[in-house]
Amino acid sequence: MFNKLSFLLASLFKIGYAPAAPGTMGSLATIPFAFFFAYYYGTLGVAIAAVVSFIIGVICVREVLKTSRHDPSFVVIDEFSGQMLTFLFVADYLQFEGDNWLLYLLGFMLFRVFDITKPFPVGWADKKILNAWGVMLDDIFAGLYAGVILYLFNYWINA
Repeated sequence: MFNKLSFLLASLFKIGYAPAAPGTMGSLATIPFAFFFAYYYGTLGVAIAAVVSFIIGVICVREVLKTSRHDPSFVVIDEFSGQMLTFLFVADYLQFEGDNWLLYLLGFMLFRVFDITKPFPVGWADKKILNAWGVMLDDIFAGLYAGVILYLFNYWINA
């Protein structure tokens, strides 16, 4: 039972089994959740979603790795966590109507770029920490990079 639940959560309810670009699909699936948490609960809601998904991710990925290779492509809860962290940097701005769609689009694109290109320490976590923490941390680092740039962009256009 726990094994099946772990696979279900790690794959974001089977989104990770998409035939093409499962990581991108996982990141894309995060956007409605980011909208919900930012709109109704603000920064605190997005922060809680990022932290809770990270904790759940570590637990579930630990179970998945008992029967899979390191960072299998169907595991996309790490994308959810990292993408949510990206939006944490601008969560208060996501509550307002107007041009916030641009923040969602740019946040999505920035996160994907850092998750795919894996600059240090993203690639380091992916290659050197060969357990559930590594699977989750590389996306957290990518989310931090993307979030900082998204924040600076938002600051620049609102200055």
